[in-house]
Amino acid sequence: MNAPEIVVQGLSRHYGNVVALDDVSFTVPAGSIVGLLGRNGAGKTTLMGHITGQIRTTKGKVTVGGKTPFENSEVQESLVFIRDNQRYPDDYKLKHALRAAKAFHPEWDDALAEELVDVFRLPRKKPVVKKFSRGQLSALGIVIGLASKAPLSIFDEPYLGLDATARQKFYDVLIREFHKTERTVFLSTHLIDEMAPLLEHVIVLEKGKKIFDGSAENAGNLAYAAAGMSPAVEKFAVGKTALTKHQIGSLASFTFAGAITDEIRAEAKAAGVEVSAATLQQAVSALGADDSDDFEETPYRKGGKR
Repeated sequence: MNAPEIVVQGLSRHYGNVVALDDVSFTVPAGSIVGLLGRNGAGKTTLMGHITGQIRTTKGKVTVGGKTPFENSEVQESLVFIRDNQRYPDDYKLKHALRAAKAFHPEWDDALAEELVDVFRLPRKKPVVKKFSRGQLSALGIVIGLASKAPLSIFDEPYLGLDATARQKFYDVLIREFHKTERTVFLSTHLIDEMAPLLEHVIVLEKGKKIFDGSAENAGNLAYAAAGMSPAVEKFAVGKTALTKHQIGSLASFTFAGAITDEIRAEAKAAGVEVSAATLQQAVSALGADDSDDFEETPYRKGGKR
């Protein structure tokens, strides 16, 4: 099977008065690694549920490789969905979980599964999977996700409980296998800066809305930071859209929406303020900030008034 293209058009989902997704549209190119970013409650898991056919689409359209995923056996055979709360039968040991996964994935790679079991030091005989630690459960999900060799591989926070060394092993094997086999990788993460080097494309959700859809490189234009002595930074902030503000003693740091322009650099230099592009992590966090996070939704005015 070839790596599929994902197309989402006008997708909305409401649960009572809660808006989980609001008119979301985007295209994930076939054969790419895409990061789905956003704070908790942004709608990421609901979106992945639609793409994988776990949730029936009621408003909008979702296709995987040109086909609707809901109740479509051909699409289901082409994908693997590793959730952060993956469940297994109470009596399952490691061998049972791998055997069951193999039955559902035609391209399953036994050798890769065995390699990854050793890499993550998973217990082969005991205990049962339900007694695995949080990190071991995440590692098992990674083993299944990668060994499936599914043309569409979707991971929802796949690294929970893994230490830095284990996470790096996951990234290394993911890149290796991505280049060896044609597949589309779609994953959500809160470790944004750590995973940013892996991502070719980024989609950012906030409160069910898509607020960014583009290359990871261009995502650096979402926001920028300004830091310096508090009076200078506050003067620089006047008239600009401040997303966040942090102050420690006499020092202040603001995050602003948008990219750094030559005009902004010149203004900052004249004010004695340092400006720098926000990291992807900082930009996503700032764009998702609310009033409790010192969010300024109107242009900043000296004194912090709106």
